[in-house]
Amino acid sequence: MTRLDRQREHQANERTYLAWLRTSISLIAFGFAIARFGLFLRQMQPQAMTTLPRSELLGMSLIGLGIATIGLAAWQYNRAYWQIERGNYRPTRWVIWMITIVVILLGSLSLPLLLPPDQPPPPSGREP
Repeated sequence: MTRLDRQREHQANERTYLAWLRTSISLIAFGFAIARFGLFLRQMQPQAMTTLPRSELLGMSLIGLGIATIGLAAWQYNRAYWQIERGNYRPTRWVIWMITIVVILLGSLSLPLLLPPDQPPPPSGREP
């Protein structure tokens, strides 16, 4: 492998790491937004208390996933770096599938947050 080829492979590895870093920052920001959305609902509608714990838990889960993704990205970057240096690079797919499944799961759990909260029936205006 020429010096230029190795340099290109390392630059591609760095671009991949930066893409993972952007993804993790997005997960953290999205988790923060979902967690804060629950607090907004509580202020706007006190009866939305059932939505708050779910949104906070989902938000914290996304933040945790974002933090874990940063660590995983650094591990993948370092692993690829040494494989490029030794000339025996082998891509792994299990990391991609693991992150994909967790994001699909957490994304699916955010769908119920879009449903309107249960509202009590309006008063009929007649006294019994």
